[in-house]
Amino acid sequence: MTTKKYIKLILILGSLTALGPFSIDMYLPGFSGIATDLNTTVAKVSMSLSSYFIGISAGQLLYGPLLDRFGRKKPLFVGLMVYILASLGCVYVVNIDVFIFLRFIQAVGSCAATVASVAMVRDLFPVKDIPKVFSLLMLVLGLSPMLAPTIGGYVTEDYGWHVVFLILMCMGIVILTASQIGLPNSYKPDTSISLKPKPIISNFLKVLKNPQFFTYAFTGSIAFSGLFSYVAASPIIFMDIYHVDAKTYGWIFAFMSVSFIGSSQLNSVLLKKFSSEQMIFSALIAQCVISIVFLILSLNNLLGLYETIGMLFLFLGCLGISNPNTAGLTIAPFAKNAGSASALMGAIQLGLGALASFAIGIFVKDSVAPMVLIMTTTTVLAFIILNIGKRFIKQKIELSPENDIVSTH
Repeated sequence: MTTKKYIKLILILGSLTALGPFSIDMYLPGFSGIATDLNTTVAKVSMSLSSYFIGISAGQLLYGPLLDRFGRKKPLFVGLMVYILASLGCVYVVNIDVFIFLRFIQAVGSCAATVASVAMVRDLFPVKDIPKVFSLLMLVLGLSPMLAPTIGGYVTEDYGWHVVFLILMCMGIVILTASQIGLPNSYKPDTSISLKPKPIISNFLKVLKNPQFFTYAFTGSIAFSGLFSYVAASPIIFMDIYHVDAKTYGWIFAFMSVSFIGSSQLNSVLLKKFSSEQMIFSALIAQCVISIVFLILSLNNLLGLYETIGMLFLFLGCLGISNPNTAGLTIAPFAKNAGSASALMGAIQLGLGALASFAIGIFVKDSVAPMVLIMTTTTVLAFIILNIGKRFIKQKIELSPENDIVSTH
């Protein structure tokens, strides 16, 4: 593969991966404006975030079998068309319940891009390169939480929140065009894969029973739900509790993403000396310590705006290291069922993220502590699952820390 082709693939796959996060982050500064225009509360508007997470979680289970049955590009085309139409609907919505429903449909469309991008990484790159490719995707993906809320804050204040969804629709059109023209047919349609419910469920169960899959899928997903907790709580924490305006909130959100991007790129360097499993273990240890200290400070009312930003910055840095490695080890055992494996991995991650964001909507009102308690609980639970799950893995595909090759043992 030439360098030019490699970069092109990373950019297109990265844009597919970034579509969902952009759709989540860009409208966050507009929560107050949406609540005012649709005659509702900010808490009710936050339900559109939960509905998005539910939609993208359920949708991944839908696209997994479709991507394996029909190849990657046809289901991707259909999903992006659904996303484009739902985004257009959000521009003209006048009712909060319709808005929540359209966000669900928008998510179902966007997750075609998410599942396809992960599956195509498995199609196009050797197993030993997967964690590095995921780290590069994190670089592209990381631009979304830097740019999306900042752009969203300025667009919302200057033009209104409706224009945010118009921009998202245009992004969908550009990504649809780029993916259809620039991506190869990386996987031949497999007509042996049935689309009937029983075989689909049986296939998902087969994937789920793989010890390497369930260990790293649940470890990574539960740890990563801390990010969803932060995203869901951030408008309340920064705009309601610390009283920053929409533009400042956007810049804070952008600053936070520097930690996630930087650590994900540091991960690429560290993988030359350490295995993915070592990186996950170390990152979770650090994340446990940081979250526990964060919780103690929050319970004793020792956190101001800057202290909260600092602790979140450290917490997100740990996720930037663990997430590419858990994702890589989760799908590494799968070649034939990469679409189903990536879909199930995404469904677990987004499903747990939806639960975390729902809990945030219930408990976070006038204090940072409930958010930090959820983040601490998920981090400790992920660490426990990692150490228990490893005992069930008899044959593990991982990177050798000495020579960066795949070893099975």
